[in-house]
Amino acid sequence: MSIFNLSNAIMGSGILGLAYAMSNTGIVLFLILLTCIACLSCYSIHLLLRSAGVVGIRAYEQLGQRAFGHPGKILAAVIITLHNIGAMSSYLFIVKSELPLVIQAFLGQTSITENWFMNGNYLIIIVTICVIFPLATMKHLGYLGYTSGFSLSCMVFFLSAVIYKKFNIPCPLETFGNFSATAPVSDDTCVAKYFTVNHETAYTIPILAFAFVCHPEVLPVYTELSNPTKRRMQTIGNVSIFGMFIMYFFTAIFGYLTFYGGTEAELLHTYSMVDPLDTLILCVRLAVLVAVTLTVPVVLFPIRRALLQLLFPEKPFRWLRHIAIAVCLLFVVNLLVIFVPNIRDIFGITGATTAPTLIFILPGIFYIRIIPKNQEPMRSRPKIQAACFTTLGLIFMVMSLTFIILDWISGEKRSLGGH
Repeated sequence: MSIFNLSNAIMGSGILGLAYAMSNTGIVLFLILLTCIACLSCYSIHLLLRSAGVVGIRAYEQLGQRAFGHPGKILAAVIITLHNIGAMSSYLFIVKSELPLVIQAFLGQTSITENWFMNGNYLIIIVTICVIFPLATMKHLGYLGYTSGFSLSCMVFFLSAVIYKKFNIPCPLETFGNFSATAPVSDDTCVAKYFTVNHETAYTIPILAFAFVCHPEVLPVYTELSNPTKRRMQTIGNVSIFGMFIMYFFTAIFGYLTFYGGTEAELLHTYSMVDPLDTLILCVRLAVLVAVTLTVPVVLFPIRRALLQLLFPEKPFRWLRHIAIAVCLLFVVNLLVIFVPNIRDIFGITGATTAPTLIFILPGIFYIRIIPKNQEPMRSRPKIQAACFTTLGLIFMVMSLTFIILDWISGEKRSLGGH
């Protein structure tokens, strides 16, 4: 159950953008970057578990308090809340854009009509009230292991369809919107690139870093583990990250080898350009919708835990408080998704700031501050490694933000997959 929960927390909507990332880096460079970030995420979990083990704390925000007092607690809670609100918004944004297309395909129509049931804004409110809210009111995360397992199996189905379609769609594409009529097919259209660098390559690291964030969920999962030991939890972290690494790589490579340079930022959208009423892709859309809808409650738990730690420390559990926080969070996220026409600019900033902070900067700083100096002096190898790790996170953040701001200044709005 713990592996299911953690894997589900790692895997977000970013899986839809990985083939696009590979088309902008080439196969070898993508594999190198993916391997680096997966290994760094495992090391980051090791730092968190070491810090938590020394002081016997099982909440990210309490580690912040132990390291820096009350300001550290507030900082950790705010970053987790911002990051997870961004992630929840990206999931609901997929529901908003994909669910009308599913209904349209079921009705056998080739264009979306003005009916209310084709309006994404109404649909996300219905999905939130009927599906997400009941799951978000559960008392413990453990119950969600069953839905996490189902959600992961939906993503395995998505991967199977991507592999199957690779051998079914010819290259060059026969019907690729208007492109087939206007663009002459060059010789290297259907040739895989191993190394490539262009202005989109800079986005690959933030996309991949965002795709491996599960760190706020590590300690809650550790708390609910039966017979919780550091070694057992590290194994759960490693297995989850390795499983996602395999899924991410196969999705990216088979998606890329289907469309090559024609891969779009959202992989499912590229398939609908070939055939909007394709039955298999319709089923895949449904599977992805179910997966992202069931992930929202898993992501909501750490936000609620962070807010309870901040606003109601040391207070006993009360159902009213538990449910009220869920209602407020879902209300805010729905408003964001309905009123922000293009939420990707917000994701650009949150993805380039909160992801490196949660993976690199905070675990490294917590480790340096919390592990006593009599156990490990400041110049010991583990603490120097943690300091380098934190510095790497700062470099990632500055790089990502610089590229995003330069992109905004140049006015070229490039849409990229979310979490």
